[in-house]
Amino acid sequence: MELLEAIILSVLAASTPLLIAATGELVTERSGVLNLGVEGMMIVGAACGFGGAWLTGSIIVGAICGIVAGALMSLIFALMTLGLAVNQVATGLALTILGVGLSGLIGAGFVGERITPAPHLYIPGLTDIPFAGRILFGEDPFVYLSLVLLIAVWLFLYRTRAGLVLRAAGDNHISSHALGYPVLRIRLYAVLFGGACAGLAGAYLPLAYTPFFIPGMTAGRGWIALALVVFASWRPGRLIIGAYLFGAVTILQLHAQAFSLGIPSQFMSSLPYLATVIVLVLISRARTGGSTAPAALGTVFVPDR
Repeated sequence: MELLEAIILSVLAASTPLLIAATGELVTERSGVLNLGVEGMMIVGAACGFGGAWLTGSIIVGAICGIVAGALMSLIFALMTLGLAVNQVATGLALTILGVGLSGLIGAGFVGERITPAPHLYIPGLTDIPFAGRILFGEDPFVYLSLVLLIAVWLFLYRTRAGLVLRAAGDNHISSHALGYPVLRIRLYAVLFGGACAGLAGAYLPLAYTPFFIPGMTAGRGWIALALVVFASWRPGRLIIGAYLFGAVTILQLHAQAFSLGIPSQFMSSLPYLATVIVLVLISRARTGGSTAPAALGTVFVPDR
């Protein structure tokens, strides 16, 4: 039972950055914008988040620094794609390359430093419950925040008028513009929200997952988050299933290496990304009734002047 509890706790921790980043990207894509720069925004958020926490000694300040860094990176993407109508795919890839280089510059002075990670929740009597106590009432604040964020996004998209307008801008930006809705402004807010979530997801890694910063510590999690949005068919309710599924694959390959099964470690380390490719292929083959993706996803919208 202790081993099972440890595995579940590890899965929850590994899934949290995926869930936060994917939630932000889902909102971005529902508005009709495809931002492939999630990986770049996450790694910059990790560098700035660790730097802010190390300089101030506050995890909250570090998280805010990560959010601001991710939002500023997404603002660059928005200015290029929404302001200058540059190709979204090319801009997203360039943003990832920029983020990797910029994070190395920002975090160069913090490599080798350590901080006190985010504390875990402790409720006397509840956290001490065998097995379920630590799982339900003993996680760090980011885990609970990721769940609250996902529920809030679901309520926003499907229970508010603003969410309906955002989905309409993603499904048919021409009709939305004809009805008088500011499509570019809606997409700008969605892109900034997605960037803020990616920055927070990146900051989670050095602030709670591992209490130090190393270059490239996101290790492709941004690309997995992008795949999760497709896996969830752009629906928040399915996103949590995919996030914990991929988090489980990440953790189980580590435990499989610990049991010395005789499988090459390089192959085990590639399992999360191999699972991502397999899932995308299966979804593509199974989708016979048409895609549920926003119809205007990735298209350039230029309003009448």
